[in-house]
Amino acid sequence: MAPELSSNWKKLQAKIKAESAPTKAATPASKRKASDSQSGPGPRDLHPSKRQKQPLKPGRSERRAPRKPSSSSFNQAPPATSMGNTQSSKIDAVTKAGVSPSLALWAADNDISAEDVAEAYGLGLRGNAMLEKTAPARPNEGLAPGVEVGKYIAVDCEMVGVGEGGHDDALARVSLVDFHGRQVYDSFVRPQEPVVDWRTHVSGVSPNNMATARSFKEAQAQVAELFHDRILVGHDVKHDLKVLLLDHPPKHTRDTAKFSAFRKYGHGPKPALKVLAQELLGVEIQSGQHSSIEDARVTMLLFRKHKQAFDVEHASRYPDTAVQKSRNGKSQPRKSKKGKK
Repeated sequence: MAPELSSNWKKLQAKIKAESAPTKAATPASKRKASDSQSGPGPRDLHPSKRQKQPLKPGRSERRAPRKPSSSSFNQAPPATSMGNTQSSKIDAVTKAGVSPSLALWAADNDISAEDVAEAYGLGLRGNAMLEKTAPARPNEGLAPGVEVGKYIAVDCEMVGVGEGGHDDALARVSLVDFHGRQVYDSFVRPQEPVVDWRTHVSGVSPNNMATARSFKEAQAQVAELFHDRILVGHDVKHDLKVLLLDHPPKHTRDTAKFSAFRKYGHGPKPALKVLAQELLGVEIQSGQHSSIEDARVTMLLFRKHKQAFDVEHASRYPDTAVQKSRNGKSQPRKSKKGKK
C-alpha cells in the first residue's frame, strides 16, 4: 500500500491532472507515469527530494522489517544461520533475570539441583551479589526454617580459649550457609570445659551468649546431620572439624586455604581468609569482631567463583570416583582424647 500523501502533494497532483486532461485521457497509473516523465522548470521540480524519497519508503520498510524482533521471537525456532546468536541471547536473558519458571520446572523434572542451574548460568556471581543480597545474620537461630539445603554447604566456627593459659580451642559458635550464601544454621555453643579466655574482641562471643546457647552434643548432632552426604566448604576447615569433634571425608571437602591458586596471597603456607576477601573479592571482613556467618559466606563465594579450577584440582588429587564406603560421605563424631589437657 502506498503511503498517504500530504495535502500539498494532493493539490499538486490535482493541478497536474487539470493541465493534462485536455491532451490525454489516462488511467491513474498512466497519469502518475506521465507526470513522472515530465521535465522543465515546473512546480514538480521544486521538490525533487520528495519525488525521490516517496517511492522508496515501502522498500526501506521491507528491508528493515526483519531486523525488528517480534514479542514472540524468542519462542520461535531460529534459522540455522542465526542459531548461535539466538541461543546466546537466551542465555544472556536468563542470566540477567534469574531462573525462569519454565527452567526451574525443567530442572526439577530432570533431578537437576539449584546449585547446578546457578553454576550453569552464573547466577548470583555478578560482582559480590551473593554477599550483598543475602539477608542479615540471625544469631543463634538454630536450623533456619524453610531452607532446602543442596549439595554444598560452608562452615565457619568461632572459638574460645580453654585449658592452661586458654591456649586450647573450644567451640563457642558454629554457622553454616548453603551454595547461595543463605543462612542454614547458626548457634552459640556451651563449651564442655571451663572457659579461660572468651576472646570476645575476635570471636564476638561473651558469657552473656551462653544463657541461650545450645549444648555441645545438641549442636554437634545437628551439624553432623547437615554435613551428611554433602560437599563441605571451609577455610582451613580442619580447625572447624577439630572443635566440632567431627570427621568428614577429604574427598567431599573443599578447602580455600589449600587451593593452589590462592597460595600466592599468603605470607606463609596458607593465605588468610581476610586477605583473600580483600584481594579477590574487594571486601573487608574481620576488621573487628568476627562473624562466622559472614566468614562462611565469603568462603562459599570464593569457592563458587573458582569452582571449575577447584574441581579440576580436586579430581587430580582424588582420581578414584568411588565414594569411601567406610564413611559413606557422613561426618562421624570423633572420640576426644581424655588425656589431653
